[in-house]
Amino acid sequence: MSQKFKLAVIQMKISESKVDSVHKAIENVAYMADKGANMVVLPEMFNCPYETYRFPAYAEAEGGDTYQRLSKIAKEKKVYLVAGSVPEVEADRIYNTTYIFGPSGDLIGKHRKMHLFEIDIVNGQYFREAETLTAGKSVTVVDTEFGKIGVAICFDVRFPELARLMAQQGAEMLIYPAAFNMTTGPAHWELLFRSRAIDQQVFTVGCAPARDYESNYISYGNSIIVNPWGEVIGRLNDEEGYLFGEIDLSEVSQIRAQLPLNQSIRDDVYELKTILKED
Repeated sequence: MSQKFKLAVIQMKISESKVDSVHKAIENVAYMADKGANMVVLPEMFNCPYETYRFPAYAEAEGGDTYQRLSKIAKEKKVYLVAGSVPEVEADRIYNTTYIFGPSGDLIGKHRKMHLFEIDIVNGQYFREAETLTAGKSVTVVDTEFGKIGVAICFDVRFPELARLMAQQGAEMLIYPAAFNMTTGPAHWELLFRSRAIDQQVFTVGCAPARDYESNYISYGNSIIVNPWGEVIGRLNDEEGYLFGEIDLSEVSQIRAQLPLNQSIRDDVYELKTILKED
């Protein structure tokens, strides 16, 4: 099995029109697929302005129009599509949800954001997703022909325990559709993606909306790809654009063989238990 594939990360501005935003996303997926991409990633809440009070009006059930169009373009272009995230409604609850489609257009995975974003800066930014959203409960790892991919959303990246669970399930790349803001982005964005790459020895990917100063919530942008050594191998600025290039997941096993952190952890735990028992 070849572990090499072409990855495309799409950084796009989000419109107030769901129709326009979905159309733009579909066009971008098709464009990158025609350039040779095997896997394409869209940003968080790509079909909806990132404002809590708007989520209910934009929400669709699984299988709705946005879902169907994403499935169709994945099938037409024969790509894996990590379809950013959208507000998903089920019964009386709304989730921040990523759909993952295979080259056949079938749904191969689905992640509901587990850690809802909350910020309350003194004399600064306030935002609380829990005002309208419900948190997911499941760790998401999907099988692809290139290897296992873990998928989570934005604020989830701050929790190394979740990254660890995905890595333990075999994930060699962690993809996070994400919309950091102008407070947390400059301070923590690169640091977090490099940290998760280093502590789990995986590739990490952050796909953000492009910056729009006319929006009430301004995305930091700066979509990023980090290798298992913690090196930034691709990064955008604040404008619309693409990250596109080859990923070789075999680098993960190479790094882990050279720096066997997992074995070190197990040995340390065993040694600690032995010492405690002797005491």
